[in-house]
Amino acid sequence: MKINSMSTVIRYMLLTIISAIMLLPFIWMVTTSLKDPNQIFSLPPTFIPNPIQWDSYVNVLTSTYFLRQMFNSIYIGAAVTIGTVFLASLAGYAFARIPFKGRNLVFLAFLSVMMIPGEVTIIPLFLFMRELGWIDTHWPLIIIPIFGAGGAFGIFVMRQFFKQVPAELEDAARIDGCSRFRIFLQIMLPLSKPALATVIIFTFLTNWNEFLEPLIFINSRELMTLPLALSLFTDEAGTDWSSLMSASVLATLPVLVIFFFAQKQFIESLAMSGSKE
Repeated sequence: MKINSMSTVIRYMLLTIISAIMLLPFIWMVTTSLKDPNQIFSLPPTFIPNPIQWDSYVNVLTSTYFLRQMFNSIYIGAAVTIGTVFLASLAGYAFARIPFKGRNLVFLAFLSVMMIPGEVTIIPLFLFMRELGWIDTHWPLIIIPIFGAGGAFGIFVMRQFFKQVPAELEDAARIDGCSRFRIFLQIMLPLSKPALATVIIFTFLTNWNEFLEPLIFINSRELMTLPLALSLFTDEAGTDWSSLMSASVLATLPVLVIFFFAQKQFIESLAMSGSKE
């Protein structure tokens, strides 16, 4: 009994140390955003700002384009997430429950999209978007992720979840006269909340942090997203570390809020979607 208690204590101590190490960069970012610029690179380093300075937050929030760029990231991330969840849930259900010829080959084709690095296809996509007249618009940032690797990942997660739902539920619904779409809408979707939470978190987080595609397709400063906005705090004169850290803290808040509300379903889905068919 004592051995089990000791192993539990050691396990929690190790987890606490690892958690502290992982949180240290975030804590340093927050404290740096509240420091006087002269204290940022002082030796020995100071973890607790004294006095606390809010000027960098005021400068960031009152800058010309930052709030507009944050809004761009929020609505692009929301649009991509909604589109991905809609298509991934429908396609995942079809691959898991509807038998059709070549189903496995089509599914493998979708999975192959996830294996192609985005840098390989960025030039053909740029030429294609230029022909459509979508350069310096938000359309490439919305359409490409939905039908690209992000959509394929969502389809994979939803398919793995739907395959674990007992077939007896569908059989009972068909006996009651339910159509396939009604089965999907009223039975499958309510059961798939953990998988949906996983797709929502990963999709929104991926698009929130996306840097390469906005860099390629966006030219106007007012159309930029947050990752590009953060890069503007560095120029030929150097880096405004206080403002950069403040903007980074503000850019982290929406992601933390989403994960906070969806963490239970997210953890459940990780446990379920990893099981074998």
